[in-house]
Amino acid sequence: MENNFVLIIGVTASGKGRVAFELARQTGGEIISIDSMKVYKRMDIGTAKPPKEARQIVPYHLIDIIEPSEQFSAGLFLKSANAAIEEIRKKGKPVIAVGGTALYIKALLYGLFEGPSADAKIRSELKTEAQTNGLKSLYEQLQKVDPDTAGRISSNDEKRIIRALEVFRITGKPISAFQNQWDSEKNAGHNWIVLGLRRDKQEENKRMNARVGKMIEAGLVDEVQSLLAEEKPLSMQARCAIGYAEIIDYINGKTSLDDAVELIKKNTRFLAKHQRTWFRSFKNVRWLDIANEEPPEKIFAEAVNLIEGINH
Repeated sequence: MENNFVLIIGVTASGKGRVAFELARQTGGEIISIDSMKVYKRMDIGTAKPPKEARQIVPYHLIDIIEPSEQFSAGLFLKSANAAIEEIRKKGKPVIAVGGTALYIKALLYGLFEGPSADAKIRSELKTEAQTNGLKSLYEQLQKVDPDTAGRISSNDEKRIIRALEVFRITGKPISAFQNQWDSEKNAGHNWIVLGLRRDKQEENKRMNARVGKMIEAGLVDEVQSLLAEEKPLSMQARCAIGYAEIIDYINGKTSLDDAVELIKKNTRFLAKHQRTWFRSFKNVRWLDIANEEPPEKIFAEAVNLIEGINH
């Protein structure tokens, strides 16, 4: 592989992980996971981590690196990813990044927008507003002042809603206005080939629903119960993760298991919608359109041909 930096993106359950594994296995490369939830130890089923067998064959980075009680950020991701890239390059191996956390992908490609430093007074005021009037009220404010950002994040994502409003109150500008500046920047020092996997939307939804069903069968409820029983409580970030938040509500008696499962499916589709929106803003993505029921071997062969075509 002439280009030693390949990034594979796609919505959740698109099959990108399998392509990345095969590419790393056949080229001797190592994989960097770009996923804000796979970083957590013991959060395995709900985050769809690669199986242990695969991780014994191919080295993976940025998986199982922090405790569920800890917070993780784009800044920590970028620092960890750059360290992993340096480690892999010292071995003379290809770097294969794969994932769907769009903010992390954008940080990897274009650098990180840090924005103004946190303002303790404003942040405290926003948290008080959330407690008094509900997070929905803050989200509605964000929709008015920064609809682009509001459209990319969940209405339950308190941390990012507060940060976006904080930036707006400090600067008078929406955080999306700063983030859009990345589009004209270079690829953060590396010549990445960016390959996107794309399927018919209905087929993608079908795959997402099937994955959720497999997670329940694999013991997601037991995994969440085990996490809740740990001495240190789950961080807000881990607790709000899709698949975990809904099952926590089921365990706490707020909903039935069937309703929780349906909500996981709905929220996963919502995540995919936001991923598509983000991906449209990325430059120079080579999209591979995958037909329904196309076998993995053919998908991998088409991906390799596309990469080779770019190299030549």
